[in-house]
Amino acid sequence: MLGISLFSNISKRLFVHFKRIDQLKCSLASSPLSSVTSNKQGQMLLYQNSLPSLPVPPLHPTLEKYLLSVRPLLNEEEYHQTEKIVQEFGSPGGLGEKLHFLLEERAKNCENWLSEWWLQTAYLEYRMPVVVYSSPGLVFPLQNFTSQVDQLRYAAKLVSAALEYKLMIDQQVLPPDMMGNQPLDMSQYLKIFSTCRIPAIPSDCLIHFSEEPEPPKHITVAHNNHYFQVNVFGSDGAPLNERQIFSQLELVVAQSKFPKKPIGVLTTEHRDTWAKAYKRLCKYDKLNKESVKTIQSSIFLLCLDQSVPNNAMNKRTHAALQTIHGGGSKENSGNRWFDKTIQFIVGADGVVGLTYEHSPSEGPPIANLMDYIVQYMNNVKSTKRLPSAQIDSPKKLRFNLSSDTLADIEEAERDLDVLISDLEMSCFQYRGFGREFVKSQRLSPDSFIQIALQLAFYRLHKQLGATYESASTRKFLHGRTETIRSASVEALDFCLRMLDKTAASHVKAAALRTAVDSHKEYTNQAINGLGVDRLLLGLKKCAIENGLNVPELFMDTGFQTSTHFRLSTSQVPSKSDAFMCYGPSFPDGYGCCYNPLPEFINFGVSACNSSPETLSSKFMEALEQSLTEMHDILLLSQNSKL
Repeated sequence: MLGISLFSNISKRLFVHFKRIDQLKCSLASSPLSSVTSNKQGQMLLYQNSLPSLPVPPLHPTLEKYLLSVRPLLNEEEYHQTEKIVQEFGSPGGLGEKLHFLLEERAKNCENWLSEWWLQTAYLEYRMPVVVYSSPGLVFPLQNFTSQVDQLRYAAKLVSAALEYKLMIDQQVLPPDMMGNQPLDMSQYLKIFSTCRIPAIPSDCLIHFSEEPEPPKHITVAHNNHYFQVNVFGSDGAPLNERQIFSQLELVVAQSKFPKKPIGVLTTEHRDTWAKAYKRLCKYDKLNKESVKTIQSSIFLLCLDQSVPNNAMNKRTHAALQTIHGGGSKENSGNRWFDKTIQFIVGADGVVGLTYEHSPSEGPPIANLMDYIVQYMNNVKSTKRLPSAQIDSPKKLRFNLSSDTLADIEEAERDLDVLISDLEMSCFQYRGFGREFVKSQRLSPDSFIQIALQLAFYRLHKQLGATYESASTRKFLHGRTETIRSASVEALDFCLRMLDKTAASHVKAAALRTAVDSHKEYTNQAINGLGVDRLLLGLKKCAIENGLNVPELFMDTGFQTSTHFRLSTSQVPSKSDAFMCYGPSFPDGYGCCYNPLPEFINFGVSACNSSPETLSSKFMEALEQSLTEMHDILLLSQNSKL
């Protein structure tokens, strides 16, 4: 089962006040931020203490909403059985009401009733590999390097930009993210640097090394499967400038001309397998333990990748696969450490982007980081930062590889190559229109695209597929996501009318608007904490923690079908010509992430080669056709009224 984890955690409340040191202030004073630091110090967490708590949705209206969401996915017999089970669950004095009361009691004693459950259930207890199944890739605007010097210059500037962004977080000068006039939770920004997931059984853990008394001042640079500790702050405490970073990268490359055993592929394994290999690697060898700790504690990883064959894919698709998994054991997958939250990728062939371990953050904060880096690299020719004094040379991290660890690496290579062979993608730019056209029709661009996804799926499979779309709940303290169930009764009605050759254009257009508006309404409920899926999870967890049987509702066909998300989707908007991508959630489904820009839309679509029912290129064609026909039907219906 491939795909991004359908769950996301809401972390414990975290207000980290980083130590302020004079040299950071000096760096900021000479950076593009110098005009804002004086009067915006601390603004990032300005509203954090006033954010409301995540509500516990009311039981009976949520059960009604649940029944409505499963209706288009079930036949008559299945639906009536589900309806009977839901009515029994929600009956006066029944199990549903008892569990709901327990959940409300929990909420009274928590800043966020979901956060700890979510962290464990969604990520740390999830045992499938993070690569492909969970960690997304983010493709930056692609480059054309003519030499290794070009690659290293780009990488040095990227590192400099990322450090500037980190300093913005440290100094809390990032403006608070807003949804309309509502401030959003900013705690995810505090976790994207100097964070690592650590393998363990039965549950992994997350360590935020930025919370230590002396936060890390180094990054890890990977090249040809070698790892180097590169201090990006001099011994005088000042950050290295761009030229100094470039010199450090030159030294790294000079010391790693030939590939070595890809230790990094161990991080691509099933989490239980990796946890056992991790013990063998670190438990009895002090050198290995210190080297691994250096990687784990670094601010981020920089992967200087080799150029690899494109295999006749378009460059966007090739870049997407490199950011998701690195291409396999014979390509760049060993030049990674997939447990790290942030891994920047700079390939000799111009593939640039990042992959991130999903536990600490959703896509938007990562996309905002990317936008800042792209803007920095486009607009800032060179920083005026003074050189740091007393620079430490890069330190190569060394490992003693026992026969057991060598066997673990060989097993990981085999497993990874099998995993990668099953993932196929089609990444493309839809040029017919962008979000501005949809807004001109007084429709939500996200909802419009979601209904196009429903139509594309229906074209291929003659039915709706249960759909997961993530909605941000960051208007609440430590909020992460709720599920938008896009496969609605209204979406089904639209698909049937749209594919009915006898239906008039104004009838199709009316059904389109109804479906889009219905999706927008569900979205509004979800972002206000009133969706279906998070409450159901809370009720299930209450039952388990109180020693009760898991309610029949969760064993029912309705629940199983409606959570078998054949479409795993998300909108990750950015200002740049970029896109995020990930694998499908189920073998018979698709992953689809999109970035609606003013005049076009970027898509990353994935599927599994092992499924005879799905092919990303076919879905791409159906999606392009659906978007174009929806555009045309709106214009036709308007013309018919004139």
